[in-house]
Amino acid sequence: MNTKKTLEVIQKLADTGSISEVCHEQLHNTPMPSEDTLKEMINLIRSIIFPGYFGDAAVNVNSRLYHIGVNIDKLQSLLQSQIKAGLCFESTSDEQVCEDIDHLARKKSIAFISQLPEIRDKLYTDVVAAYNGDPAAKSYGEVIFCYPGIRAISSYRIANTLLKLEVPLIPRIICEMAHSETGIDIHPGASIGSYFTIDHGTGVVIGETAKIGDHVKMYQGVTLGAKSFPLDENGNPIKGIDRHPKIGNNVIIYSNSTILGNVTVGDSAVIGGNIWIDQDVPAGAKLVQKK
Repeated sequence: MNTKKTLEVIQKLADTGSISEVCHEQLHNTPMPSEDTLKEMINLIRSIIFPGYFGDAAVNVNSRLYHIGVNIDKLQSLLQSQIKAGLCFESTSDEQVCEDIDHLARKKSIAFISQLPEIRDKLYTDVVAAYNGDPAAKSYGEVIFCYPGIRAISSYRIANTLLKLEVPLIPRIICEMAHSETGIDIHPGASIGSYFTIDHGTGVVIGETAKIGDHVKMYQGVTLGAKSFPLDENGNPIKGIDRHPKIGNNVIIYSNSTILGNVTVGDSAVIGGNIWIDQDVPAGAKLVQKK
């Protein structure tokens, strides 16, 4: 390619008119959040929540306090930098001075770290549910270290906590990273109770406004999705409406079943495999394919 032709291509790619919707103007020269840094951050959180299973350091009863303390200190620095990047991404002007954004990022990072014990308590229930629900599981450790469902759920619980702290962008990136890693797609805005387990996991989709109760088990290929949603007067999709299923307590949903729309599945219902649902399911119901 000759120099003249190269310059023409560069000018076309840089033309303001053609890139206004796909070019990000960085605030305060702050880059976008780093996927590599977020991966490091997630691994640090896993090593804090499940000491001895993740990370390179040997952890025992004597070193556990030191191990957690060192990792939390490192986590706070990484998390603050990524939250700042997310805040700068969301800001539309230079009105917020850099010092204000730094202060807010630090405040949110400390608030997140203060909730790590609660995140671990909830994840412990998920590990118990996975272990008790799978006869092939030999130990809690195997579930923690090997099961893709636990990896996806742990990323979701981290992202959901950040979302509740009004951290922009980062929660979605974390869940999409888990989606790429495990094949399990959980939106950070979903609400999921305790003792949640996803067996096998590949192809599971849980939408933004889905609500899942306690002691729920689902298998691979399950979708909790939305039906076509309404448009505004300009023909654009209306954002933020409640559009996903509500799943009660003690529900089992078997593989490749699809539940669409703002419908309710009652407590203790059982949804068999390959079932399509777009209406309420009463408590205790057992739905299977007709022969």
